[in-house]
Amino acid sequence: MEICKYILGNESFEKLASMGLVANLTVYLQTRYNMDGIQLVNVYNIWSGSTNVTPLLGAFLSDAYLGRFRTLLFGSMSSFLGMVVLALTAGIPKLRPLDCPGVSKCQKPQDWQLGVLYSGLGLLAVGAGGVRPCNIAFGADQFDTRTEKGRAQLESFFNWWYFSFTVALVIALTAVVYVQTNVSWVIGYAIPAACLFSSIIIFLIGKHTYIITNSEGTVFVDIAKVIVAACKKHAVSLESSSGNPLYDPPLTESDQRVAKLAHTDMFKFFDKAALITDPSELDDKGSPKNSWRLCSVQQVEQLKLIVGLVPVWFTGIGCFITMDQMNTFGLMQAIQSNNEVHNFKIPPGWMGLISMICLSIWIFIYEQIYLPQARKRSKKNIRFTTRHRINTGIVMAILCMVVAAIVEKSRRDAALKQGTLVSPQSILLLLPQFALSGLNEAFAAVAIMEYYTNHLPETMRTLSGAIFFLSFSASSYLNTAIINLVHLVTSNNGKESPWLGGRDLNKVKLDYFYYLIASLAALNLLYFNLFSCRYLEKQVDKRSESRHEEMNEAA
Repeated sequence: MEICKYILGNESFEKLASMGLVANLTVYLQTRYNMDGIQLVNVYNIWSGSTNVTPLLGAFLSDAYLGRFRTLLFGSMSSFLGMVVLALTAGIPKLRPLDCPGVSKCQKPQDWQLGVLYSGLGLLAVGAGGVRPCNIAFGADQFDTRTEKGRAQLESFFNWWYFSFTVALVIALTAVVYVQTNVSWVIGYAIPAACLFSSIIIFLIGKHTYIITNSEGTVFVDIAKVIVAACKKHAVSLESSSGNPLYDPPLTESDQRVAKLAHTDMFKFFDKAALITDPSELDDKGSPKNSWRLCSVQQVEQLKLIVGLVPVWFTGIGCFITMDQMNTFGLMQAIQSNNEVHNFKIPPGWMGLISMICLSIWIFIYEQIYLPQARKRSKKNIRFTTRHRINTGIVMAILCMVVAAIVEKSRRDAALKQGTLVSPQSILLLLPQFALSGLNEAFAAVAIMEYYTNHLPETMRTLSGAIFFLSFSASSYLNTAIINLVHLVTSNNGKESPWLGGRDLNKVKLDYFYYLIASLAALNLLYFNLFSCRYLEKQVDKRSESRHEEMNEAA
């Protein structure tokens, strides 16, 4: 693990910078750009979704041209420039509308002002496209997963990856968010920019210690070839062609890092891409004349592994929607709660720290207390199964929304009774829902990330990171659609208050929306246990068989 200290250091500072923005972005957009609830949530979710979809492009460029090291470096530089633009919007008054302390008759931002804001957010999204798919994969490159020791180190790396930057965030963001809220937004955004600059320096300092692999071609092209070849042979029946062989050449010497994938019976339609229907499809050397008509079993099985992740990928989307609520509506609740505790005003952005603290505490307990004690008792490396952790995460998501709904109704009723914008109810009552959101991430997000990386070949690790963050992107876009649909449906009913909309939560029924999200999380729990977990178990069994075969061959 010594070699990864620079990688973990880079990730800690990079995440500190990005979360220094994210943790208080809702507050910044509402108080400095005078955005109402729906516009604010739309901007936040669309930007959040974009930062999680650009990793697909980053994964492609990394695998095909740049390699993981250079992609990480360029992504960090783009994030730094984006953070500088955000700091300028805070420091130059003309780049944003006039401040408005109330909730009505506020000046809206002009199009060109929004353009400057969006350009900064866009640079941050581009930077995320380079950093997110490569950071985990680059760290995993430092371990030899062909050995038992290497695999054990890799498993711990995932948890320590989450733990290290979360601890850094808890320590530093308390100061950053406090400065942003109570001292100066300019200084508050300059600090994350400095952290990003530091992350680049730390990353470059450790260059001499890294295992740096060159780009070896992208799996995206292979995926496209298999799909096209299978579609071209869609009329061919595998049963009637059982006598025809599949094109399954041995790996070449240049493929030393590639694990040979055995043929499986899952998703048989794609087997048509490797079916030799006519000997003329091969040239004199036994290679395909047209690689868009005939693919190898290796290429087909790579696509099958990705398709096999889709059911679990949908489960991840359901888990992450809950986390999205705390980043937007949860902070809006905090803004309209009594934040004074013993003459000290708690910045609303600090609420997000509770999620990170709970995540860190659980990982520390799991890695440093539970696992060592379990090994002493059983003399085995006993870890919670991926299925158990995802199930636990979904349950935490349901509880998070139910608790948030109960607290919100109490907060709104107290505000309406007193007749004030800010409820007399203490901001501390929001702690349980943010804690449950953090446990949702600690169980479900870490388990899903580990599953993606462990159950795809080493050459597809960059893609596994992109797939993981793509689920965050999909959850953000889906959340945006749900919010706008709920607003459209409930605002057309003149008899009751809408569920969402406006800058004042006291005039809407946010608790109803929370119950709706809790219901969707309950459906996600049923979906996972009745359907997608079967694919999870099949993948686990298949990868275990492949590892045993590799170890036997090595012996």
